[in-house]
Amino acid sequence: MSDTPDEDAQEAQKNARHNAKMKAIQATRAKMMAERQVEKGLLIVHTGAGKGKTTAALGMACRMIGHGRRVSIIQFIKGAMQTGEKLVFDAFPDQVEFRPMGEGFTWDTQDRARDIAVAREAWEVVKARILDPDDWDMVIADELNIILRYDYLPLREVLDVVAARPEGKHVVITGRNALEPLIEAADLVTDMTQVKHPFRTHGVKAQAGVEF
Repeated sequence: MSDTPDEDAQEAQKNARHNAKMKAIQATRAKMMAERQVEKGLLIVHTGAGKGKTTAALGMACRMIGHGRRVSIIQFIKGAMQTGEKLVFDAFPDQVEFRPMGEGFTWDTQDRARDIAVAREAWEVVKARILDPDDWDMVIADELNIILRYDYLPLREVLDVVAARPEGKHVVITGRNALEPLIEAADLVTDMTQVKHPFRTHGVKAQAGVEF
């Protein structure tokens, strides 16, 4: 209790206003949830300069595991480095396929023709997973946005394949600089904004458990 009756009365009024406000919000939310009953496979895009695009996608993979569903994760650009996520996903071989199919960042590979060939190889795997009607509930094409930005794959082909996916299948595409037609086609788009990063502000290198 407060020190004075007036303070007690003011606190009671605040609590009453809060209670009334929360009841109104609850009623609005209940009405909104009752009206939204559609279930469908989503095209989800994670883009932007901020950290967390792949992390968010792999978090959804963990959710799929928890619901007993199957997810294929194909990584463009990134090579076969040991990551914490792979160690986790290896414990669920019947539910998760985790395949890094890149050979490194473009500034390291320095071979455009080879980069295009490797991107095509990875895309053919992704395409097969997307169009498969039975085996995969979610397909994650990690860093595909970078491949599209450099024009290593035809955007039209990617859009056509995604549009032809089975009705209940989710497709997640990550990477910076998502192209506008892909954003337009997507059901859910998140732009990760970088506010501060220790690599740039304090020279902190990528660390196990945070970046990989």
